[in-house]
Amino acid sequence: MAIFLDENSRVIVQGMTGSEGQKHTRRMLSAGTNVVGGVNPRKAGTTVEFEVTPIGAGAASVTEGTVQVPVFGSVAEAKASTGADVSVVFVPPAHTKGAVIEAVDAGMDLVVIITEGIPVADTAEFFSYAEARGVRLIGPNCPGIISPGRSNVGITPPDITGPGPIGLVSKSGTLTYQMMYELRDLGFTTCIGIGGDPVIGTTHIDALEAFEKDPDTKAIVMIGEIGGDAEERAAAYIREHVTKPVVGYVAGFTAPEGKTMGHAGAIVSGSSGTAQAKKEALEAAGVRVGRTPTETATLARALVS
Repeated sequence: MAIFLDENSRVIVQGMTGSEGQKHTRRMLSAGTNVVGGVNPRKAGTTVEFEVTPIGAGAASVTEGTVQVPVFGSVAEAKASTGADVSVVFVPPAHTKGAVIEAVDAGMDLVVIITEGIPVADTAEFFSYAEARGVRLIGPNCPGIISPGRSNVGITPPDITGPGPIGLVSKSGTLTYQMMYELRDLGFTTCIGIGGDPVIGTTHIDALEAFEKDPDTKAIVMIGEIGGDAEERAAAYIREHVTKPVVGYVAGFTAPEGKTMGHAGAIVSGSSGTAQAKKEALEAAGVRVGRTPTETATLARALVS
Protein backbone atom coordinates (compact mmCIF):
# COMPACT_ATOMS: atom_id res chain seq x y z
CA MET A 1 0.00 0.00 0.00
CA ALA A 2 0.92 3.67 0.02
CA ILE A 3 -0.40 6.84 1.64
CA PHE A 4 -2.17 9.73 -0.10
CA LEU A 5 -1.05 8.64 -3.60
CA ASP A 6 -1.11 5.37 -5.57
CA GLU A 7 -1.42 3.93 -9.08
CA ASN A 8 -5.13 4.78 -9.18
CA SER A 9 -4.54 8.51 -8.67
CA ARG A 10 -5.55 10.60 -11.69
CA VAL A 11 -3.39 13.71 -11.87
CA ILE A 12 -3.80 17.10 -13.50
CA VAL A 13 -1.06 19.73 -13.74
CA GLN A 14 -1.93 23.37 -13.14
CA GLY A 15 0.65 25.28 -15.15
CA MET A 16 1.53 22.32 -17.38
CA THR A 17 2.21 24.51 -20.42
CA GLY A 18 4.97 26.51 -18.67
CA SER A 19 8.61 25.46 -18.87
CA GLU A 20 8.75 23.92 -15.39
CA GLY A 21 5.33 22.36 -15.78
CA GLN A 22 6.31 20.72 -19.06
CA LYS A 23 9.65 19.48 -17.77
CA HIS A 24 8.23 17.82 -14.70
CA THR A 25 5.09 16.53 -16.42
CA ARG A 26 7.38 14.64 -18.79
CA ARG A 27 9.23 13.14 -15.82
CA MET A 28 6.01 12.24 -14.05
CA LEU A 29 4.69 10.49 -17.16
CA SER A 30 7.99 8.67 -17.57
CA ALA A 31 7.68 7.40 -14.00
CA GLY A 32 4.24 5.92 -14.66
CA THR A 33 2.13 8.68 -13.13
CA ASN A 34 -1.37 8.80 -14.59
CA VAL A 35 -1.32 12.43 -15.78
CA VAL A 36 -4.69 13.00 -17.42
CA GLY A 37 -4.63 16.71 -18.19
CA GLY A 38 -3.27 20.18 -17.71
CA VAL A 39 -4.92 23.52 -16.94
CA ASN A 40 -4.35 26.84 -18.68
CA PRO A 41 -7.36 29.06 -19.48
CA ARG A 42 -5.52 30.67 -22.41
CA LYS A 43 -4.72 27.33 -24.05
CA ALA A 44 -7.91 25.39 -23.37
CA GLY A 45 -8.75 22.87 -26.07
CA THR A 46 -5.14 22.30 -27.12
CA THR A 47 -2.86 19.38 -26.34
CA VAL A 48 0.78 19.12 -25.32
CA GLU A 49 3.05 16.41 -26.70
CA PHE A 50 5.52 14.71 -24.38
CA GLU A 51 8.30 12.39 -25.49
CA VAL A 52 8.30 9.76 -22.76
CA THR A 53 11.13 7.41 -21.85
CA PRO A 54 10.36 4.97 -19.01
CA ILE A 55 12.37 5.61 -15.84
CA GLY A 56 12.35 4.36 -12.28
CA ALA A 57 10.36 1.66 -10.57
CA GLY A 58 7.20 2.54 -12.51
CA ALA A 59 8.85 2.09 -15.90
CA ALA A 60 7.12 -1.24 -16.53
CA SER A 61 3.78 0.55 -16.88
CA VAL A 62 5.13 3.13 -19.37
CA THR A 63 5.28 2.78 -23.14
CA GLU A 64 8.08 4.74 -24.75
CA GLY A 65 6.97 7.29 -27.30
CA THR A 66 4.77 10.34 -27.66
CA VAL A 67 1.99 11.07 -25.19
CA GLN A 68 -0.69 13.66 -25.89
CA VAL A 69 -2.05 15.40 -22.79
CA PRO A 70 -5.13 17.65 -23.15
CA VAL A 71 -5.26 21.19 -21.76
CA PHE A 72 -8.43 22.38 -20.04
CA GLY A 73 -9.63 25.87 -19.21
CA SER A 74 -10.27 25.17 -15.54
CA VAL A 75 -9.71 22.54 -12.89
CA ALA A 76 -13.46 21.89 -12.72
CA GLU A 77 -13.52 21.20 -16.46
CA ALA A 78 -10.50 18.92 -16.18
CA LYS A 79 -12.09 16.97 -13.34
CA ALA A 80 -15.39 16.61 -15.16
CA SER A 81 -13.64 15.34 -18.31
CA THR A 82 -11.02 13.06 -16.76
CA GLY A 83 -12.16 12.11 -13.25
CA ALA A 84 -8.96 13.63 -11.83
CA ASP A 85 -8.58 13.56 -8.06
CA VAL A 86 -5.06 15.02 -7.64
CA SER A 87 -3.67 18.35 -8.82
CA VAL A 88 -0.07 19.53 -8.79
CA VAL A 89 0.55 23.27 -8.95
CA PHE A 90 3.38 24.75 -11.06
CA VAL A 91 2.29 28.39 -11.21
CA PRO A 92 4.06 31.63 -10.14
CA PRO A 93 3.73 32.70 -6.49
CA ALA A 94 1.39 35.61 -7.25
CA HIS A 95 -1.16 33.24 -8.79
CA THR A 96 -0.79 30.26 -6.49
CA LYS A 97 -3.53 31.20 -4.03
CA GLY A 98 -6.06 31.42 -6.83
CA ALA A 99 -4.88 28.14 -8.34
CA VAL A 100 -5.17 26.26 -5.05
CA ILE A 101 -8.61 27.69 -4.28
CA GLU A 102 -9.74 26.71 -7.78
CA ALA A 103 -8.53 23.13 -7.21
CA VAL A 104 -10.27 22.98 -3.83
CA ASP A 105 -13.52 24.31 -5.31
CA ALA A 106 -13.32 21.66 -8.04
CA GLY A 107 -13.24 18.91 -5.42
CA MET A 108 -9.70 17.61 -5.73
CA ASP A 109 -8.81 15.14 -2.97
CA LEU A 110 -5.14 16.17 -2.93
CA VAL A 111 -3.37 19.33 -4.10
CA VAL A 112 0.44 19.33 -4.24
CA ILE A 113 1.98 22.81 -4.33
CA ILE A 114 5.53 22.94 -5.66
CA THR A 115 5.81 26.74 -5.92
CA GLU A 116 8.18 28.54 -3.56
CA GLY A 117 8.13 32.18 -2.52
CA ILE A 118 4.40 32.31 -1.78
CA PRO A 119 3.46 35.05 0.73
CA VAL A 120 2.70 33.46 4.10
CA ALA A 121 -0.62 35.32 4.28
CA ASP A 122 -1.68 33.67 1.00
CA THR A 123 -0.68 30.23 2.24
CA ALA A 124 -2.53 30.70 5.52
CA GLU A 125 -5.64 31.74 3.59
CA PHE A 126 -5.72 28.86 1.13
CA PHE A 127 -4.73 26.33 3.79
CA SER A 128 -7.70 27.35 5.96
CA TYR A 129 -9.94 27.28 2.88
CA ALA A 130 -8.81 23.74 1.97
CA GLU A 131 -8.98 22.44 5.53
CA ALA A 132 -12.57 23.62 5.93
CA ARG A 133 -13.50 21.65 2.80
CA GLY A 134 -11.60 18.47 3.60
CA VAL A 135 -8.96 18.81 0.87
CA ARG A 136 -5.42 17.71 1.69
CA LEU A 137 -2.57 20.02 0.67
CA ILE A 138 1.11 19.09 0.42
CA GLY A 139 3.50 22.05 0.39
CA PRO A 140 4.07 24.73 -0.64
CA ASN A 141 7.78 25.00 -1.42
CA CYS A 142 8.17 21.23 -1.52
CA PRO A 143 9.27 18.45 -3.88
CA GLY A 144 5.91 16.68 -3.67
CA ILE A 145 5.07 13.04 -3.02
CA ILE A 146 6.13 9.74 -4.56
CA SER A 147 4.89 6.22 -3.99
CA PRO A 148 7.71 4.42 -5.84
CA GLY A 149 6.55 2.22 -8.68
CA ARG A 150 3.02 3.60 -8.44
CA SER A 151 2.87 7.36 -8.87
CA ASN A 152 5.07 10.42 -8.57
CA VAL A 153 3.57 13.90 -8.21
CA GLY A 154 6.04 16.78 -8.08
CA ILE A 155 9.74 17.05 -8.80
CA THR A 156 11.20 14.06 -6.91
CA PRO A 157 13.55 12.03 -9.14
CA PRO A 158 11.74 8.72 -9.76
CA ASP A 159 14.80 6.56 -10.32
CA ILE A 160 16.46 6.84 -6.90
CA THR A 161 14.66 3.97 -5.23
CA GLY A 162 11.87 1.45 -5.54
CA PRO A 163 8.98 0.19 -3.42
CA GLY A 164 9.69 -1.15 0.06
CA PRO A 165 8.71 -1.07 3.74
CA ILE A 166 9.83 2.41 4.83
CA GLY A 167 7.76 5.57 5.05
CA LEU A 168 9.59 8.90 4.73
CA VAL A 169 8.43 12.39 5.67
CA SER A 170 10.81 15.31 5.33
CA LYS A 171 10.87 19.11 5.49
CA SER A 172 13.79 19.24 3.07
CA GLY A 173 13.60 18.30 -0.59
CA THR A 174 17.27 17.48 -1.07
CA LEU A 175 17.39 15.48 2.16
CA THR A 176 14.34 13.56 0.91
CA TYR A 177 16.33 12.57 -2.15
CA GLN A 178 19.43 11.72 -0.13
CA MET A 179 17.52 9.49 2.28
CA MET A 180 15.80 7.73 -0.61
CA TYR A 181 19.24 7.07 -2.08
CA GLU A 182 20.76 5.97 1.22
CA LEU A 183 17.99 3.39 1.69
CA ARG A 184 17.51 2.46 -1.96
CA ASP A 185 18.30 -1.18 -1.17
CA LEU A 186 15.20 -1.35 1.04
CA GLY A 187 12.74 0.96 -0.70
CA PHE A 188 9.74 2.98 0.40
CA THR A 189 5.96 2.86 0.59
CA THR A 190 5.68 6.63 0.18
CA CYS A 191 8.07 9.57 0.43
CA ILE A 192 6.63 13.00 1.21
CA GLY A 193 8.46 16.31 1.10
CA ILE A 194 6.21 18.55 3.19
CA GLY A 195 8.16 21.79 2.67
CA GLY A 196 9.80 24.12 5.15
CA ASP A 197 7.67 27.26 4.98
CA PRO A 198 6.18 28.63 8.21
CA VAL A 199 2.71 27.51 7.08
CA ILE A 200 2.31 24.18 5.28
CA GLY A 201 -0.51 21.82 4.47
CA THR A 202 0.45 18.27 5.44
CA THR A 203 2.61 18.11 8.56
CA HIS A 204 4.94 15.55 10.10
CA ILE A 205 2.05 14.49 12.34
CA ASP A 206 -0.32 13.98 9.40
CA ALA A 207 2.22 11.73 7.69
CA LEU A 208 3.03 9.85 10.90
CA GLU A 209 -0.66 9.13 11.44
CA ALA A 210 -1.06 7.82 7.88
CA PHE A 211 2.09 5.67 8.04
CA GLU A 212 0.96 4.22 11.35
CA LYS A 213 -2.27 3.07 9.69
CA ASP A 214 -0.58 1.70 6.56
CA PRO A 215 0.01 -2.05 6.96
CA ASP A 216 2.91 -2.11 4.49
CA THR A 217 4.93 0.59 6.25
CA LYS A 218 7.13 -1.20 8.77
CA ALA A 219 9.34 1.72 9.86
CA ILE A 220 9.27 5.51 9.51
CA VAL A 221 12.02 8.02 8.83
CA MET A 222 11.26 11.61 9.83
CA ILE A 223 13.53 14.45 8.72
CA GLY A 224 13.21 17.87 10.35
CA GLU A 225 15.29 20.97 10.61
CA ILE A 226 16.01 23.86 12.93
CA GLY A 227 13.35 26.47 13.61
CA GLY A 228 9.81 26.31 14.93
CA ASP A 229 8.43 23.50 17.07
CA ALA A 230 7.07 21.05 14.48
CA GLU A 231 9.52 18.33 15.49
CA GLU A 232 8.74 18.74 19.19
CA ARG A 233 5.03 18.43 18.45
CA ALA A 234 5.72 15.38 16.31
CA ALA A 235 7.69 13.85 19.18
CA ALA A 236 4.71 14.30 21.50
CA TYR A 237 2.46 12.66 18.89
CA ILE A 238 4.85 9.73 18.45
CA ARG A 239 4.93 9.14 22.19
CA GLU A 240 1.14 8.90 22.38
CA HIS A 241 0.07 7.42 19.06
CA VAL A 242 2.81 5.72 17.04
CA THR A 243 3.67 2.08 17.68
CA LYS A 244 5.94 1.57 14.67
CA PRO A 245 9.67 2.28 15.00
CA VAL A 246 10.72 5.79 14.00
CA VAL A 247 14.18 7.19 13.30
CA GLY A 248 14.87 10.86 12.84
CA TYR A 249 17.32 13.39 11.54
CA VAL A 250 17.36 17.12 12.30
CA ALA A 251 19.26 19.31 9.87
CA GLY A 252 21.14 22.26 11.32
CA PHE A 253 23.37 21.12 14.20
CA THR A 254 26.06 23.56 13.07
CA ALA A 255 23.73 26.45 12.15
CA PRO A 256 24.44 29.76 13.94
CA GLU A 257 21.69 31.18 16.14
CA GLY A 258 19.54 33.99 14.74
CA LYS A 259 20.21 33.12 11.10
CA THR A 260 17.68 31.87 8.59
CA MET A 261 19.06 28.72 7.01
CA GLY A 262 17.50 27.65 3.73
CA HIS A 263 13.78 27.56 4.46
CA ALA A 264 11.82 30.58 5.62
CA GLY A 265 10.78 28.71 8.75
CA ALA A 266 14.29 27.64 9.74
CA ILE A 267 15.28 30.34 12.20
CA VAL A 268 16.54 29.77 15.72
CA SER A 269 15.93 32.13 18.65
CA GLY A 270 17.89 31.31 21.80
CA SER A 271 17.42 27.66 22.71
CA SER A 272 14.07 27.42 20.93
CA GLY A 273 14.09 25.46 17.71
CA THR A 274 17.69 24.25 17.91
CA ALA A 275 18.70 20.91 16.46
CA GLN A 276 19.83 19.72 19.89
CA ALA A 277 16.48 20.59 21.50
CA LYS A 278 14.62 18.75 18.76
CA LYS A 279 16.93 15.75 19.04
CA GLU A 280 16.31 15.56 22.78
CA ALA A 281 12.54 15.80 22.36
CA LEU A 282 12.53 13.03 19.76
CA GLU A 283 14.79 10.77 21.79
CA ALA A 284 12.57 11.26 24.83
CA ALA A 285 9.74 9.86 22.69
CA GLY A 286 11.76 6.76 21.79
CA VAL A 287 12.99 7.99 18.40
CA ARG A 288 16.60 7.21 17.55
CA VAL A 289 18.15 10.31 15.97
CA GLY A 290 21.17 10.33 13.68
CA ARG A 291 23.56 13.24 13.49
CA THR A 292 24.05 12.77 9.74
CA PRO A 293 21.80 11.42 6.99
CA THR A 294 24.05 8.38 6.57
CA GLU A 295 23.95 7.58 10.28
CA THR A 296 20.17 7.99 10.20
CA ALA A 297 19.93 5.56 7.27
CA THR A 298 22.03 3.03 9.20
CA LEU A 299 19.62 3.30 12.15
CA ALA A 300 16.64 2.82 9.82
CA ARG A 301 18.22 -0.18 8.12
CA ALA A 302 18.67 -1.88 11.46
CA LEU A 303 14.92 -1.62 12.10
CA VAL A 304 13.84 -3.62 9.06
CA SER A 305 16.78 -5.93 8.39
